[in-house]
Amino acid sequence: MKVFLPAIMFCLFAQFSFAQDQTVKGLKDESAKTIKKDEKDTANITWRKGGLYSLNLAQGSLSNWAAGGDEFSLSVTSYLNLFSFYKKDRHSWDNTLDFSFGYLKTTSLGARKNDDRLDFLSKYGYSIAKHWNLSALFNFRSQLARGYTYPANVRTFSSAFLSPAYVLLSLGVDYKPGPNFSFFISPVTSRWIIVKNDSLSAKGLYGVKPGEHSAEEFGAFASANYIKDINKSVQYRGRLDLFSNYKHNPQNVDLFMTNVFSVKLSKLLAATWNIDLIYDDDVRLFGKNAHSPALQIKSLIGVGLQAKF
Repeated sequence: MKVFLPAIMFCLFAQFSFAQDQTVKGLKDESAKTIKKDEKDTANITWRKGGLYSLNLAQGSLSNWAAGGDEFSLSVTSYLNLFSFYKKDRHSWDNTLDFSFGYLKTTSLGARKNDDRLDFLSKYGYSIAKHWNLSALFNFRSQLARGYTYPANVRTFSSAFLSPAYVLLSLGVDYKPGPNFSFFISPVTSRWIIVKNDSLSAKGLYGVKPGEHSAEEFGAFASANYIKDINKSVQYRGRLDLFSNYKHNPQNVDLFMTNVFSVKLSKLLAATWNIDLIYDDDVRLFGKNAHSPALQIKSLIGVGLQAKF
């Protein structure tokens, strides 16, 4: 799989955003500020915590509608991001949790999910030079609810909690030229693929041998993270992960990329666009004959409530 196009997209986003107002500071930049307790006592902030939650809802009903359409439709999408950043002396510890879930129900299609992602990332760093850290990274990614694909309108069970799940542990160096961007790279990374469900395991899906519930991979890993307030109303948040398995087809690089654009419309109202790209050489559910991998694309656009805390 050639990953040049998604990587170029990510770089273009970064180039465009860096050219904007450089005075906008990210969340991590505030971790060095001091809180004034009283006139005689100040303390350096070592933790910065917060989050964001958005909820989008759409509903429609038709009765004797000549133009046609579903009699009833309901769509709900939600997104939760929690963060906790630590910085003191040479030590830093960044933690983020992302959870998104979408639900769709129509008269003709019935009920099904259209989004489901649970993603926890933790990264510890020790400064060795300006902008450079020795770092250890841990990542867990899965979903919560049972998922299905619908080839030829036939419902086929394809996923569940911990089926699959990806656990990644990596040691490397982290480059942080500023509070908005970081680039982590490692030549020594272990990744475990878990398929807990017996029926999915029996099919040998997601790179796990038939009948087994896990597989271990060892390879190289790179991760780029970027957060930017383009202006007072528009924010971009992106992440690109690349993994090459030394043990099997190292030239077929696995890709995970997530992009979130948020446009603030009012104090509690915002428009969001989320686009995710995934390529996994071991996921062979979507080809014409279900024997070849394919680039997975998810795009969700919504307008609804958004709250920061």
